[in-house]
This record gives sequence, structure tokens and C-alpha cells, in this order.
Amino acid sequence: MFQLDLKSRKSIYEQIVDNIKELIITGILKPEDKIPSVRELSKTLTVNPNTIQKAYRELEYQGFLYTVSGLGTFVASPSDLPVDEKKISEAREHLKGCIRELFYLGCTLERIRSIMNELLEERSNRNDKGK
Repeated sequence: MFQLDLKSRKSIYEQIVDNIKELIITGILKPEDKIPSVRELSKTLTVNPNTIQKAYRELEYQGFLYTVSGLGTFVASPSDLPVDEKKISEAREHLKGCIRELFYLGCTLERIRSIMNELLEERSNRNDKGK
């Protein structure tokens, strides 16, 4: 499913949340897909089941997953996914900083646009492969 970076500053719990969100956003995990049980993912990642449960609870809280008692945990429909305006604003500010850094490195506006287009194309290709 994904790997964890044990040297990362991010906690294991945060990495699990981020990785599952990435799989959902890129379309690798589709709406109504059943995700591994806490026990299964715990064995696969060699992580404490409580950590997996905490990540699943957070993803449910954020609207990415839902649980049906006795059946398992599933990916929520896209229309159910939340739009976090605060995070979008934070990402926008981060992007502004990256663009400013590229200007400081001597990149022209045309080169920056080219870089952005390449990155968007890579993302699009990754999404197409997930379908």
C-alpha cells in the first residue's frame, strides 16, 4: 500500500493519514473501496494497531473514510470529501514562497511557468494511472 519513513520528523500516525489521503486524492483508492482492517495494516506496516486506529479515526473525522460496523472501513465519495480552506490558504502561501525562491535563484517567469506545468502534468499522469 505505502511505506513509512522511520527517519521522518512526522509521526507514524501523521504519515499514515497523509499516505492514505494521497491514495484517495490521486484516485488509487476509489470511493467505496474497502481499505485494510486495522489488524491487516498493522501487520503490513509493522505498526501498533492503536496507531492505525488513531489514523483511521482522524481520516473519518476529516471525511475521507467511513466505517460500517461489522463490514469494515471504506473510502468516502468525492462529494463527501471536505474542502479545507485554511489548508488551501496555507498551501498557497507555501507556493508563493517557493515561487519567490525560484526568482531569487534567477529563474524567469517563463521558466517558473514551465516548471509548474511539468509538475501539473506529472500529477495528471499519476491520476490517469490510478484510474
